[in-house]
Amino acid sequence: MRPHRLRSVLISACVSVCVASAVALSGAVPAVAESSSAPSRTVAEARSLTVLTDLFAERLLVADKVAAAKYGTATPIDDPVREKAILDDVAARAVGLGLDPEAVVAVFRDQIEANKLVQRGLYARWDAHPEERPTERPDLVKEVRPVLDRITTQLLTALQETESLRAGASCEPRLRAAALRSAFEHRLDRLHGKGLVRALPSVCEGRP
Repeated sequence: MRPHRLRSVLISACVSVCVASAVALSGAVPAVAESSSAPSRTVAEARSLTVLTDLFAERLLVADKVAAAKYGTATPIDDPVREKAILDDVAARAVGLGLDPEAVVAVFRDQIEANKLVQRGLYARWDAHPEERPTERPDLVKEVRPVLDRITTQLLTALQETESLRAGASCEPRLRAAALRSAFEHRLDRLHGKGLVRALPSVCEGRP
């Protein structure tokens, strides 16, 4: 079997297992048993959340450029002023989209913390292995921030489109299935995988 085909099969298998677990954990097993269309609907719902988890993964990969731009300079990983500006911006835009601004801010705060987790991990890796240090310093303003701004807009749209699904009882297990799929699709390593886990906590509404 060709490598890309094998990888696709593994992704499908992992997603199927996670979705099956999600249905069991959601307490919706009786309803699933009553409808022959339920399994395909469950898969579709899990995949719809990959709109979010794919963007989370993409944003985490941009953290590599952010870290490369800052590493070895006086610019700290933590940037409270810019972080506040981002959160204030998405809160205002959330209102225009009919979303709960506090919930949206929570999601984006998780993205920021996940991004910083990856940056710190990269710093530690580069400190320990100088040969792996970046050889180029990306321009944060011209090269990196436009990408992050584009992802922010797409995330807001995705949050709006998945609002009802995120409020559902089975959101969390389906979100895990979507995250697993995105991790495979974006070939996330262990560090970025940890970042993806850190990005998830506030996605499902009504989480205790």
